[in-house]
Amino acid sequence: MANNELVLALSNMSFLSAREREILFEKLDNIEALTVLSIEDISLIVRRSVKTGLWRADTVRVRVEEQLRMLERYRIGMVSVFSSDYPPLLRELHDPPFAVFWRGALPDPERPMVAMVGTRSPTGNGAIASERLGREFAELGVPVVSGLARGVDAFAHRGNLDGGAPSVAVLACGLERIYPKCNSLLAGRMIDSGGCVIGEYPPGDEPLPFRFPQRNRIISGLSRSVVVVEAPARSGALITADFALEQGRDLYVVEATAGSARGGGTDRLREDGALSIRNACEVVSDWRIEAPWRRNRAYAQADLGL
Repeated sequence: MANNELVLALSNMSFLSAREREILFEKLDNIEALTVLSIEDISLIVRRSVKTGLWRADTVRVRVEEQLRMLERYRIGMVSVFSSDYPPLLRELHDPPFAVFWRGALPDPERPMVAMVGTRSPTGNGAIASERLGREFAELGVPVVSGLARGVDAFAHRGNLDGGAPSVAVLACGLERIYPKCNSLLAGRMIDSGGCVIGEYPPGDEPLPFRFPQRNRIISGLSRSVVVVEAPARSGALITADFALEQGRDLYVVEATAGSARGGGTDRLREDGALSIRNACEVVSDWRIEAPWRRNRAYAQADLGL
């Protein structure tokens, strides 16, 4: 419990980088040791001058106690970067989350996943392609990772769940709330089907605009490959595509949405060299692996040439 208290307290210190929170965790024995520190003390420990009005040592314990109650009430799991249960792919990032929170079941680290992202307002072709590809990945035993947003995200999650895969949603807020609220039932299906909702924000954190680009690095980070289904020129999905390239993930776009009215960003990715795919098999075949997580072996072997 003492360890959880300190992890939660440090998770609330958004004015520090993840690495700086790691340094504090390594230096301190418990939350009491944190609550006696001034901002000057913290600056000395992390070796930089920290300027913030957010540090209130006298309120730390009250907030952490409330968050512990929320973890229990909403059955939210929590793991720090120091734990062996921490998702290994996230540990490889240059800026891994200090802690990860989840509802449901943490993804199996031995089971590769694919990210599917795109616009909140897809065309008919974009919506159909998102749901179809999500289902096709499920038939190959591959969970889809996305952001639970309206549009492409929701269609991809829904198709993946309909195909029987444990889909994963990454949220940009505390997990006691589901954002957007209209996808609460969809999130519930994920949790009940062996998937999860997951994120780096402790209970009580709101879905502020700057948190959505931050969560996109986790969407790509958890995945072996990233598929951008349909995205306008200024879509947030393109941020995920940038993270995919930075993290060494394979990047794909969907052929069915080429030239669409809402696919200017997708077309640009295609022109820049992203591979265009017609179906999920084309992604999984690039992995060139055979593994027990593949549900429909006959389907997979026929289509992948294994």
